[in-house]
Amino acid sequence: SRLADILDGETRDYIANHDLEEVVRSVNRTPVPSGSMGEEVGDTLSDINEGRLRIQKMILESSNEKASDLGIIILDVRIKRLNYVTEVQTQVYERMKSERYRIAEKFRSEGLGEASKINGEKERDLKTIQSEAYRKAEEIRGEADARATAIYAGAYNQSAASRNLYSFMKSMETFEKTFDTTTTIILSTRSELYKYLINISQH
Repeated sequence: SRLADILDGETRDYIANHDLEEVVRSVNRTPVPSGSMGEEVGDTLSDINEGRLRIQKMILESSNEKASDLGIIILDVRIKRLNYVTEVQTQVYERMKSERYRIAEKFRSEGLGEASKINGEKERDLKTIQSEAYRKAEEIRGEADARATAIYAGAYNQSAASRNLYSFMKSMETFEKTFDTTTTIILSTRSELYKYLINISQH
C-alpha cells in the first residue's frame, strides 16, 4: 500500500542518515565504573545527538506530511528491529568483535603486567625471608658453639688430669679431621702427637 511505502521509505532514509549508535540508543549514558573495565567500556561509548526516540519522532512527522493527502494521521512509529543487508551486517559484527578483542587484549596485557609485578614481589620477599632465616640460624649456631665451648672449658678445667684429658680429646679430633689411612707424617720426639701415639702403641 501507499502508506506502507511512505513509512518504509521515510524509515530507510532516516536510518541510513544516522549512525548505528543514534538509532539504538535514546540517551547518553555513563557506565558504572568497575575498575579499569568500566573506564575502558566508557571510552568506547560515543555521545549521541538525536537518539532513537528523536529519530522515531522525525520519521512520524515526515510520514504524516507525506500521508496528509490520504486523509490518514499516523499516531506513532516505533523502531523494534534493525535488519541490515548481509554486507552491512558483516561490517557491523566485525566492528563489534574488533572492539571487544581490543578491550580483551588490553586487560590481558594489564593482567600479565600485574602478575609479573606480584611474582617479582614474591621473589623479593622470599629472598628476604631466606636471608633473615640464615642470619638467625648462624647467630643461634654461634651462640650454641660459644656456650658449648664454655661448658667444655668449665668441665675440663677442674683439675690437671681433666685438662690433660681435654687436650688429648682435642688432639684426637684434630687427627681425625686431618689424617686418613694414606697419610704419612714425620714427627719430632718432642711432639705431643708423638707422645700420644707412643702411649697408644705401648698399650
